[in-house]
Amino acid sequence: MDLPRHLSQHDRAAQLPLVTEDARVTLVEPMDRNRNNEVLAAVRDLIAPVGDRSWVAAVRNGSTIRWSALLDRVRDAGASERRLARIETLAERFDRPYPSLLRLRVKPDVDLDFAPGQYVTLRLRNTPRAYSLANSPSEDELEFCIRLVPGGKLTSGLFERVDVGEAVVVRGPNGDMVLDPPSNRDMVFLATGTGVAPFKSMIDYTFEQGRDAVDGEPRDIWLFLGCGWEDDLPHCKHFRRLDAEYDHFHFVPSLTREPLLTDWDGATDYVQSVFVNHVETDTLDSPDRPARFDSVRKQRPQSGIDARIDPTNVELYACGISAMVSTLVRAARSVGIPESEMQYEGFG
Repeated sequence: MDLPRHLSQHDRAAQLPLVTEDARVTLVEPMDRNRNNEVLAAVRDLIAPVGDRSWVAAVRNGSTIRWSALLDRVRDAGASERRLARIETLAERFDRPYPSLLRLRVKPDVDLDFAPGQYVTLRLRNTPRAYSLANSPSEDELEFCIRLVPGGKLTSGLFERVDVGEAVVVRGPNGDMVLDPPSNRDMVFLATGTGVAPFKSMIDYTFEQGRDAVDGEPRDIWLFLGCGWEDDLPHCKHFRRLDAEYDHFHFVPSLTREPLLTDWDGATDYVQSVFVNHVETDTLDSPDRPARFDSVRKQRPQSGIDARIDPTNVELYACGISAMVSTLVRAARSVGIPESEMQYEGFG
């Protein structure tokens, strides 16, 4: 089958110039929310079976909670290690700075051409940091999804002091993880946290340019996104809109900690396991498949999606913390996705 001719995104990435231009911040918007009231309610519920809900108030000093004292008291009351671990997880969430996840948009004073999936270096007050672009190249602004790194040289400044109208420097683009030419292969994106940023750019561009179908046949496009909490999912509303609009786009978030706060009934496992859970069962008999996936293959996906992934007919992209990306790639190899059909990028 002959495919329409498109400029290879890999060739295009190599042709783009390296530029340095001034830009102005146009949007600073938190994507997470302060959930401390929810956290305290959940902690009180966990304490109630072994002690008294008022113990939380007894160790509270304004906005500070002496968690170690509370845990000692609950431990002395005979709480299980599992219950204590849940309280510790909630304590981490309570003490987390707000906001911890930002949507940032900047407008360069010249057009910056880039290929979906690339990144640029953003410099604020002489401190540079590389961030993936989260928007389609057709837009006249640049969008970033930024996670607060406590003590980070740039993120601390971005979260504490950056405001609309502030000047920043954008240098780039860079990066080789870009879209393959359109084909009849389905597309699978595996991400954790802000690793989804380049995939938002790729997915938006794919639909915008009609690359989601070849010869009139739609390609299944999968996005598996793993986070701890529901409000840690970058661009969640955007991906849910796409999922509602296109039958062949499947957004599969997996939240490992959210059930501590809500009645979340979606996936809760690690991204690699959720991905394997959606692979066609008869392709999972490879001797290279890790034993830990034995139980996963027998479970019905919590996503409720009936479609399944044929690993012999996909192109796969993975991005996130480097250690996690290595795990995602190993899982993809174990179910039979050829190395030639995978692109991946890690950070941190």
